[in-house]
Amino acid sequence: MAKPPETDAEMAAAHVSGTASVHNDTVYLAPYDPAWPAWYEAEAAKIRAALGERALMLEHVGSTSIPGIPAKPVLDVLLAVADSADEAAYVPALVAHGYRLHIREPDWEQHRLLKGQDPAVNLHVFTDGSHEIRRMIAFRDRCRTQPEERRLYEETKRALAGRVWRYVQHYANAKGEVVEAIIARALAEQPGQSTRG
Repeated sequence: MAKPPETDAEMAAAHVSGTASVHNDTVYLAPYDPAWPAWYEAEAAKIRAALGERALMLEHVGSTSIPGIPAKPVLDVLLAVADSADEAAYVPALVAHGYRLHIREPDWEQHRLLKGQDPAVNLHVFTDGSHEIRRMIAFRDRCRTQPEERRLYEETKRALAGRVWRYVQHYANAKGEVVEAIIARALAEQPGQSTRG
């Protein structure tokens, strides 16, 4: 996994616009909403309508995919395509359905992030077979099935969300040590898997 952006220059470089919005506030965590899975299904249907067979995998990931966990009220959706670096193959179709390309991170397994609205969506795009896909799903599934991991993650989120962060990404980065530990434990239980790509 590539080092996440930290400095103003790194944050700006990752954003397609060339600028990153400064937050300078705490992070709001909404109580878990049982409607979130249905919101995901509606977004998944929209993405499938836009891409057809080019959508090789769609998964609901992130905190809104873990029942009972408070979260920023933004759906994280994971999309696998044949080649995430080939933006022409999928970005225009998604833009036509209301998404906008927000972040381009070639050093992180050619990650692309598109934003959707109503509901707010972070659409993470990776190449099919990317190690990061396995990691995201392993984290979600571990938190869904292991109450102690879910509790650890929730306590970490609550403690960090109350601090003031220059960028929301810095809050995400601060959770990294706990997230990586949960992923490592999840992957250790999968035969033949390692925690790094």
